[in-house]
Amino acid sequence: MADSDYESVLCVKPEVHVYRVPPRASNRGYRAAEWQLDQPSWSGRLRITSKGKMAFIKLEDKNSGELFAQAPVDQFPSIAVEGVTDSSRYFVIRVEDESGRRAFIGVGFVDRGDAFDFNVAIQDHFKWVKQQSELAKQAQNPDQGPKLDLGFKEGQTIKLNIANMKKKEGAAGNSKPRPAGPGGLSLLPPPPAGRSPALIPPPGEQLPSCPVDSQPTSAANTDASLPWPQPGGATTAASADIWGDFAKASGSASTQNPQSPGWVQF
Repeated sequence: MADSDYESVLCVKPEVHVYRVPPRASNRGYRAAEWQLDQPSWSGRLRITSKGKMAFIKLEDKNSGELFAQAPVDQFPSIAVEGVTDSSRYFVIRVEDESGRRAFIGVGFVDRGDAFDFNVAIQDHFKWVKQQSELAKQAQNPDQGPKLDLGFKEGQTIKLNIANMKKKEGAAGNSKPRPAGPGGLSLLPPPPAGRSPALIPPPGEQLPSCPVDSQPTSAANTDASLPWPQPGGATTAASADIWGDFAKASGSASTQNPQSPGWVQF
């Protein structure tokens, strides 16, 4: 059995009214206001079915399901189903009996949502018919379908932007790491040669005075035979107060022995 032999139900509405439609005098369209809306000719159930590419609007009895009229629809939009110009709840359909006689009747829904579903069900069916027809054509002639061209056109280029990939030249060679000391601290470079760092005494202490030999080497060698000077009172004063004023102690020593050989006053 082919697929076209199956009948599918597209939409069912439990309440619908049928009206007599007067002949249309011009091509301006149908108007529901011209019908006797308070006196419908028939009331029952509406069912939309499909069989192959055809759709069928069937008007049936609510209780027994007996067929009152049927409107075959082969395409949409067409004169088989038309909407009225003054309302969205009423349509004009073309019914057909077994002998081939045709007539136009008016169909109206109580609820506006039922009228919307009726219209959408017919539209969706014929959209599906159109898609199936296009797929069948593509299957028969696959070379005639549109091809996707991903190649570059003549003179066309492409530019890629990749972040964090460029490095400045020489940036790594210019930076010199400092030597790390204990605990990961960076140490300062040593002072230039020929200069000794100055010693800083602890808080509260003073460096002892050291004689500075300002004479040339020859003079130092000449005085080597002189007797070692005795500091005398300076030694006594320095030993009496070791934490005293260094300048005062030096001054007392220079006062007592102003002409001591081998010492330089400062």
